[in-house]
Amino acid sequence: MHSVGPVTRLPIGAVLGKRPGPRTWLTLTLGAGFLCSAALAAPATKADATAKTATAQTRDTAPGDFVGAAVCASCHEPEAKGFGSNPHSKLALEHGGAGVTCESCHGAGKAHVEGGGDIAKIFNPAKASSKDVDATCLSCHAGAHPNFERSPHAKANVGCTSCHSVHGSTDKEQLLKAAQPTLCFQCHTDVKPAFSMPFHHKVNEGLLSCSDCHDPHGTFGNNNLRSTADQNAICTKCHTETRGPFVFEHAAVRAEGCLGCHTPHGSQNARLLNMPQINTLCNQCHSPVAAGTVHGMGAGSSELTPCTSCHTYIHGSNVNPAFLR
Repeated sequence: MHSVGPVTRLPIGAVLGKRPGPRTWLTLTLGAGFLCSAALAAPATKADATAKTATAQTRDTAPGDFVGAAVCASCHEPEAKGFGSNPHSKLALEHGGAGVTCESCHGAGKAHVEGGGDIAKIFNPAKASSKDVDATCLSCHAGAHPNFERSPHAKANVGCTSCHSVHGSTDKEQLLKAAQPTLCFQCHTDVKPAFSMPFHHKVNEGLLSCSDCHDPHGTFGNNNLRSTADQNAICTKCHTETRGPFVFEHAAVRAEGCLGCHTPHGSQNARLLNMPQINTLCNQCHSPVAAGTVHGMGAGSSELTPCTSCHTYIHGSNVNPAFLR
């Protein structure tokens, strides 16, 4: 432990330049303790200093520090040619052609040009940290992606340029580095096998995409599931026959939701059920009812008639509280 110097009591007026009132004192700790944090601070690396300098150039710059996209194009011709079909190019045409240009993302270029193309004097997202890149992108896109900083992607340092490429993408709408689901499977390898199961959502076939159910930029739901007033709406927007509202609702649908009975990505069971046999699935909640009534079904009733042979409208019914047909 580092030693701390003596404690000196000074009137608060001596610190604030005011006359102290009765019993108004400020206790200040003086001595070697103030030097501890400075002595123990790790020295900044050259890469950190370069990134910090380049990031600072994107802020507090004067109008005269900007050189214009035409000057950038004189050296970066391939990027300039491809920018015409880039979604950002539409914004570049705003305000008399002074909208979103190269320097809107890379920072003012005067120092970079005068330095003969010195890379330390321009912001390069490829060399910057994910945090700095995200801050640059969110300076425009924060309204569209307000939850990104709390998302699992951001917390794992998966930044904007991990999935998007402004200049190198062939996807001219979202600027993705690869099409879904290939892009998502590069990290989510644990999910990929589920879509090869006998029963699965048609993601690999192109009928659905990951972003139909998930928002990669962050939500208030688990696993980046899109947030809706009724979380079942993620499923019922396609499975409209189960949407309701119903006069008699299945409590499980409102409580646990669709995932209480179904596996969303893929399953070896028909209808993506969590259990291979419907009676076994129903008896997880209804085993006391099944065992003590006319049904005569115990917990292991998989050999008997499936529950849904009679309880047809299992998601909800408008005519019968037992969901009978």
